[in-house]
Amino acid sequence: MRADTEIARDVMEELRWTPAIDETDISVKVTQGVVALTGFVKSFDEAHAAERAVKRVAGVRALANDLVVRLAAGDALSDPEIARAAADAIELELPHSAHLIRVVVQDGHITLEGVVDWQYQRERAEECVHTLRGLQGITNLIALKGKPVAADIKDRIAAALKRSAQVDADRINVTVDGTEVTLTGRVRSWSEHESAADTAWSAPGVLEVKNHLTVGP
Repeated sequence: MRADTEIARDVMEELRWTPAIDETDISVKVTQGVVALTGFVKSFDEAHAAERAVKRVAGVRALANDLVVRLAAGDALSDPEIARAAADAIELELPHSAHLIRVVVQDGHITLEGVVDWQYQRERAEECVHTLRGLQGITNLIALKGKPVAADIKDRIAAALKRSAQVDADRINVTVDGTEVTLTGRVRSWSEHESAADTAWSAPGVLEVKNHLTVGP
């Protein structure tokens, strides 16, 4: 296991390396591989970029992102303006399913509601509003429709994990209970942790993925 001081150093270097991030007001603390980010950023997208940067660092087991968005002068928008911009962005990204998604904005915080067919639609709806000016935060409450689950869904997920260049499938166990998939085992990095979950979510009919993978050597 890497020392916390080494992880903290690499996290700060990765934050400095990432063009979308101004690390000036960001503090990093690492305890047993768990990273805590505190401080201020100028946009929600910058906070999200910081989160992605941390997850790229070897040895990171978990992350607490407590960064606060402090908008620059002139970036503040009214809730109706943010709501319109969010609805337009979702319509552009998901033209065939945008009508299934509702946008609620309060104090600069977007809540996404509705029901869609696929996990990728849920993810893209959130991703496409990350860069909106004036955004303070996002809560994604979009649900997935129930679909028939293939009898061999466990084998399909296992095969997909083996095909992935980003995942060591031999260290991952897959169990299926109805529409719920549980992943257990150990992976080498946080990015592998998320890649495995993304693979499980891609299986048709899956409504929940419980990712109990631990990160470690």
